Amino acid sequence: MLTQPAFGRRLKQLRQQQGKTQSDLTGPGMSSAYLSRLESGARPPTDRAVAILAERLNVSASAFEATAPADLVDVLATVLVAGDESGHARLMLEAALDRAEHVGVGLQWQAHAQLARILTADGERAAARTTLATLVELSDQMDYAMLQTYSRLHLARCQRDLGEVDPARTTALEALRIGREASLENRDMIRCRLLLASVTAELGDLAEASRLSEEACEEVGSKQGVLAAQALWTAATVATRQGHHALSAEYLDRAMAALPSREDVVLWMRLRHAAAALALQALPPDLEQARRYLDEAGPALDLVGTSQHQQESAFLHAQLAYAQGEYELAARLCERASVDKDRLNFRDRIRLEMLHEQILAKQSDPSARARLGALAAEAQARGMLDLTAEVWRAAAEAQP
Repeated sequence: MLTQPAFGRRLKQLRQQQGKTQSDLTGPGMSSAYLSRLESGARPPTDRAVAILAERLNVSASAFEATAPADLVDVLATVLVAGDESGHARLMLEAALDRAEHVGVGLQWQAHAQLARILTADGERAAARTTLATLVELSDQMDYAMLQTYSRLHLARCQRDLGEVDPARTTALEALRIGREASLENRDMIRCRLLLASVTAELGDLAEASRLSEEACEEVGSKQGVLAAQALWTAATVATRQGHHALSAEYLDRAMAALPSREDVVLWMRLRHAAAALALQALPPDLEQARRYLDEAGPALDLVGTSQHQQESAFLHAQLAYAQGEYELAARLCERASVDKDRLNFRDRIRLEMLHEQILAKQSDPSARARLGALAAEAQARGMLDLTAEVWRAAAEAQP
């Protein structure tokens, strides 16, 4: 017996596997509104509707009885065609990989790459790291330099976000070595240098980080687009940590000019968040600039922002409120940003907790300074010297 919502899921899956749109299935006996309700599970399927859809999909009526694909090829095709990065897609991929036998290495690589993207987008970095480590092993089995570089780039990025900066540097250097030996000249090689610049800055070697980021900026030159914006963003971040705030602002202005909003709305929004963050780190903080960038990012945040982007925005607004002396507002915004804070990367989590303790110190909590010291020790244990120094400064300012 065909019941909802299983029927709707299977109908949508069969349609997407054939590369068909809903309009391809509409016509006599099947309106677009009715088809949408069937796929969403809002209407039960009639025998006539099942017969019409089976004919237009060129399948038997029994095909609608399967509720989930069992084959890795089937699952991967479904996820890729649908562009699905949901929890349901993750479960399907994990289950199919567990069942997979006698599957080619190339297909396994594609499935693990897609699973890693889903896990990363969902903030599940520890699980993503495990999947990416498998991706590295699979790419080494294939001995294909482009895939080896790609796999290590994304593993290094995940390691950095988990606060594992020494392993991230090792992985990024290995990716660059493989790429150079294979004479690769692709975008991932530039991204590897940018990631290495980011990790090197975390480890406190700002001169080397500056050299790497400037090298990447020279390579992209006056080009427009996502990669140019990312290179300039990295250079701006390194310049800020060196205390070169005017240079940082110049780099970030160029990054924002290099990326029209229509090309990548999410990155366009995050660049404005980055500009607000760097304005708040300037000495003295440029509060008007920070507020302007946050206001610019607001409409895009409402349009395409994920829960993590909402967290990022709440954290930035909390920093702005703190800088303006509005401690109660800053505390409320910190609470909002702290929901699912384990999904934040290590640096952002430490800085969010640091701000929370700074607010408590302003509210005369005598134990805030000790907790700031513990945060500094946590950052120092990861080798993140720049972050450690930032937290110790906050602890010194919290001294009664």
